Amino acid sequence: MSLRALNGLSDVAGDYDGFILDLWGLVHDGANAYPQSAATFQSLKAAGKKTLLLSNAPRRGYALIEAMARMGLPRDLYGEVLSSGEATREALIKREEPFFKALGKTVYHLGPERDRSVFDDTGLAIVKDIGAADFIVNTGPDGLDEVVDDYAEDLAEGAAKSLPMVCANPDMMVIRSGQVVVCAGAIAKRYEALGGRVAYRGKPDPAVYHLAVARLGLPASRIAVVGDALETDIKGANASGLASVWCTGGIHAEALGVRYGEAADPAKAEALARKEGQMPTAIIPGFIW
Repeated sequence: MSLRALNGLSDVAGDYDGFILDLWGLVHDGANAYPQSAATFQSLKAAGKKTLLLSNAPRRGYALIEAMARMGLPRDLYGEVLSSGEATREALIKREEPFFKALGKTVYHLGPERDRSVFDDTGLAIVKDIGAADFIVNTGPDGLDEVVDDYAEDLAEGAAKSLPMVCANPDMMVIRSGQVVVCAGAIAKRYEALGGRVAYRGKPDPAVYHLAVARLGLPASRIAVVGDALETDIKGANASGLASVWCTGGIHAEALGVRYGEAADPAKAEALARKEGQMPTAIIPGFIW
């Protein structure tokens, strides 16, 4: 039986009181908001639906809010904001888990300056020499055209010194304005292949979904996750016992032979979902009401 194909979120508005929404690949492409995003937010708000933006962005929530505003999506359109960067910062401050408790106080930041907000109030000293660091925080490539091999030297040195790595964005890649961009998750996987130990923060970890549900203040049965990545959004929803709506116009669009906003063949979408081992509750072509 083929997946249920939605024309828009209004098709399931009566089934859920809250939505956990992905950003990159659903609401915007990393540079621009998709055409119907503002109107969809407005419709969700008018229908009395709670929203929480859950993003594997390796920076704090306020940075996402500022970026959304620049895309024409003002703060009053949506509710809570939770990023993998916030989750990383919280773990670095609290040091509750054994992995984080054992980390030192000097850190090598593998990533761009724009992601430095993950270190706010952590008391960590950022060093430029990986040899002087106690551990690594990986927020992803500096430039949009960089690849994992560009970091081979740092990764080899870190692994040789047995430095633990914190990955602030589990995503392997995203699509920005039609271009494939490597993310921190791909760098972390290479580090693991070299024998490095890595702690990930963000989707698909069920812990971040449980936090999102708590912030929404609704029964889990009345919440749906909406996102474009099977390996993060849908996997996390499934692992957390939440309903999910898969946006087929995002990262998997090329594999499905569609563009953002175009309806995918439900049978083809189901076949891909089964191949990836992550079955959503329904599919949708974009962030459309």
